[in-house]
Amino acid sequence: MNNQIPSFEDVIKAYDIVKKYANRTPIYQSKSVNSILYSNLFLKCENFQKVGAFKFRGASNAVFSLTDEEAKFGVTTHSSGNHAAALALAASMRGIPSYIVMPENAPSIKKKAVEGYGAKITFCPPTQKDREETQAKIQKETGAAFIHPYNNFNVICGQGTALLELLEEHPDLDIVIAPVGGGGLLSGTLTYVKGFNPNIKVYGAEPANADDAYRSLRDKTIYPSVNPNTIADGLLTSLCELTYKIISTKCDGILTVTEKGIVDAMRLIWERMKIIIEPSSAVPIAAIMEHSQYFKGKRVGVIISGGNVDLDRLPFGK
Repeated sequence: MNNQIPSFEDVIKAYDIVKKYANRTPIYQSKSVNSILYSNLFLKCENFQKVGAFKFRGASNAVFSLTDEEAKFGVTTHSSGNHAAALALAASMRGIPSYIVMPENAPSIKKKAVEGYGAKITFCPPTQKDREETQAKIQKETGAAFIHPYNNFNVICGQGTALLELLEEHPDLDIVIAPVGGGGLLSGTLTYVKGFNPNIKVYGAEPANADDAYRSLRDKTIYPSVNPNTIADGLLTSLCELTYKIISTKCDGILTVTEKGIVDAMRLIWERMKIIIEPSSAVPIAAIMEHSQYFKGKRVGVIISGGNVDLDRLPFGK
């Protein structure tokens, strides 16, 4: 099933499950932010989702789509944090165990969250190879079902439900922009938005220091993410074949941003809107700031992907 390309109807079907377990998150606007950025932004605030991130949508759809036979030994995954917490919570809601592989350098707030949801954590070196090898070992030992953070049909469909809610309330958007790491959120976004109205442009936003998705689309090949050095810790992974297929055929472009831009965007939303967003969530705002020619005067839906910030490691200057 992982290789199946999801459809607009698949996202609608996923919402029948997701709405039972996930929050319907608010959509916020700010006159001051709009005036600064010369556009009309609609922020879909998934930082107010359960576990503080959109990832709970995909995780809950994936966990509750398992048959009893598939779920009887629990679930496992590898994740830097938000998907780990989301899967752990969804598993606990279903009453099954979860086994999570996390990189040693994952933010402490995310480690604490995963532990708090009752998962058994195994730490590994912070490379994709180590994550995958450690997870495969644990899966073999436990028999748990593997729920990949983004290379999973049900996860992608679940992530797309954020756009279903956004477009229910604001169907006349010109553009939607979402961050891209492994591509699950952007794939779900594209699947729903382009099915709803193909004239709405959809952009991915990515740190220039972790620009594997941008290069992958440019060169028509999947580049791995090799030791990316970015504050946006949720965007460290590379596209897979499934997300690449969706993004390369549907996306209107990937916009890259500087590290300074990410910090400036994060600070703008904290100061002007008084809401906490994590660095990965600030990447689409940074893209609007640094690529303003695409967004001036437009009605723009922005997916605020999460709000899990390590308060001991804030990037703001003194």
